[in-house]
Amino acid sequence: MLKEVPREEVARLVALFESKGALRVGAAVLQSADTLLDLYGEDIRARAYVTHDPMRGELMLRPDFTVPVVQMHMAEGQEPARYCYAGTVFRMQEEDTGRASEFEQVGYELFDRGNRAAADAEVFALIASALEGRGLRAAMGDIGVLRAAVEGLSTTPERKGALMRHLWRPRRFRALLERFGGRVAPAPSRAALLKRLENEPAEEILATAGVMMGKRSPDEVLARMARLKADAAAPPISDTEMGLLDDLLGVRAAPADALAHLRDLSVDLPAILPALDALARRFDALADAGIDLAALEFEASYGRTSMEYYDGFVFGFYAPQRPDLPPVASGGRYDALCRVLGQGREIPAVGAVIRPALLAEIAAGEAGR
Repeated sequence: MLKEVPREEVARLVALFESKGALRVGAAVLQSADTLLDLYGEDIRARAYVTHDPMRGELMLRPDFTVPVVQMHMAEGQEPARYCYAGTVFRMQEEDTGRASEFEQVGYELFDRGNRAAADAEVFALIASALEGRGLRAAMGDIGVLRAAVEGLSTTPERKGALMRHLWRPRRFRALLERFGGRVAPAPSRAALLKRLENEPAEEILATAGVMMGKRSPDEVLARMARLKADAAAPPISDTEMGLLDDLLGVRAAPADALAHLRDLSVDLPAILPALDALARRFDALADAGIDLAALEFEASYGRTSMEYYDGFVFGFYAPQRPDLPPVASGGRYDALCRVLGQGREIPAVGAVIRPALLAEIAAGEAGR
């Protein structure tokens, strides 16, 4: 059920964003699901309300505004551009969570080919100002640092690709990392197949496997066997690199301390240096925008359970007194999403959303004390 949202709060946020030059836009409630669901990632795909229209194909109730706003901008937008919006989004919830399946979002998106660090700082500072005095805690991270670390590992491109696909699924990522590092044995079924592949051609194994089940073709199954065999022959990720990645994932400190720690790690993991230079520029831009960095916390793992289209700076604002609530505001950089939807065009972009109903809920709780 949609929680009551104070319209004056929505109006205040929209007016603030418009005062910064944002053009107010909208997005249809029903969105095409053909390609968009893949852009949201596993979590949103599992929670999207999907239906089928005989004329328009598979449709879904919009789970957020960012993707349709990016579509609109890449089709017809001017550059640079700032947009804002307000409206309801829809995400299915588990019965026992108590969270709303439809809720209001008010958002701000910035498309700019100029200084990316300054754009990141602009969006963060704007959201911080919109939430000033609400007693919220801010956290931030950078998916780009972790991506660079994975790219720098001394392992096969296939293993790097698998880790990249699961950056946003920490448990699956960890399980893959443990397997690629030789810390866990393959599952019994995989181990049995690999044993057979040592002595039998894959074609013979497939021929004796019985009736084909599922949607994979014989050629796809054979290709999968070849990948499994090649992966088994690859040397494990070294203990040194495993330790470095573990250390990186555990970084959680004030921005200056976090950056110093990460620079220490870069001595043995030089692939992250460009991402750290970008991180340092962002911290400088945040300070120039009046943000007190000492009051912030940088978490190298932050953002790994949020929207999968984020590929750089990520942040969120939380109510310390209400750990049961989702982020009151969240945002990040999504340059790759613009490339995917741009059909040959691309532009750097960063944005954020605020949930005004959560602000009202927190305020009501404070007033009731």
